[in-house]
Amino acid sequence: MRFTVFGATGGTGRQLVQQALDAGHEVTAVVRDPARLPVKQETSARLEVVTAGVTDPEALVPAVRGRDAVLSALGAPSNKGAGIASAGTRAIVAAMKEGGVRRYVGVSAAPVVAWGEGETLLFRTVAVPLVRRVFRQVYADLAVMEDVVRASGLDWTLVRPPKLTDAAAKGTYRQVTGGNVPRGHSVPRADLAAAILAMVEDPATVGQGIGVAS
Repeated sequence: MRFTVFGATGGTGRQLVQQALDAGHEVTAVVRDPARLPVKQETSARLEVVTAGVTDPEALVPAVRGRDAVLSALGAPSNKGAGIASAGTRAIVAAMKEGGVRRYVGVSAAPVVAWGEGETLLFRTVAVPLVRRVFRQVYADLAVMEDVVRASGLDWTLVRPPKLTDAAAKGTYRQVTGGNVPRGHSVPRADLAAAILAMVEDPATVGQGIGVAS
């Protein structure tokens, strides 16, 4: 398949690029700074690196036109950068419509939605509210981003992981449609990327929010 990956220099984005290439797919990585992408274009004939800002739809159209799916790992690691997920996603959605691409899989976060009764009272009433308060601008931006995606008319999937780690892939993960994974409080970025790539061709995930955790 042919994928375009946004947020390609972040932890999850790097995993998406590498795993897609390892699986034999063609990848267009959209980046602001090519030096931050570990995989270099000259090392893979199936990798195209496009340098572009993510808030200009017209600049993004050539990067998405003709692709089978767009994968977005856009996000801010702190409140300071909040706003990029929603602003970038608006531009991506507009570019996809202009470029005739329908399949979109984007990364959100578990705290954007509620945890179910499978969690301990302490986790639901203390840990989650604390995390939401500390990163309130990040999660507010992701909530807006989700609204943009749901209103897009595209064949979308929103993936909501909990805490992301750089641990080695476990090779297994759990996923829940429409909610968060009970007692699933972290997931390696490598496993998250594998889950995202598996969802691209899974029609059951279209129009759904999917919780993914170890």
